[in-house]
Amino acid sequence: MLQQIVIPSLSGIDAAAAEFLRRLGDRRLVAFYAGMGAGKTTFTTALCRQLGVRSDAVSSPTFAIINEYRTAAGEPVFHFDFYRITKLEEALDIGLYDYLDSGALCLMEWPENVEALLPEETLKVHISVEPDGSRILSWDD
Repeated sequence: MLQQIVIPSLSGIDAAAAEFLRRLGDRRLVAFYAGMGAGKTTFTTALCRQLGVRSDAVSSPTFAIINEYRTAAGEPVFHFDFYRITKLEEALDIGLYDYLDSGALCLMEWPENVEALLPEETLKVHISVEPDGSRILSWDD
């Protein structure tokens, strides 16, 4: 069944992040598909804020490929940005499966660059930008 969350403006992003986390349930692997500037990192930051990660700790891992954060409860969150990955071996070299198999929440940007490596249970979330500037998150449940 298609699930959607509408984010009317940036002021509604925290409420949308909280709603997304409620709907996420026990899923740990989340891949965000969207074009440049659609808000992948901004939404990931909002998710981390809801989990109690220090807001100054969250940044795009474009050059590092992966950042690790800690929730208020001390749980790890892994934030991937696969934008610069050009070969699947590069993702394997960082130990991708160790992270994905860790049981920790893994939030992935530009997953299309490593699509062949993603486990079947990965939740594929699409972010679309509407003409009025709102964002729609959608996924099949």
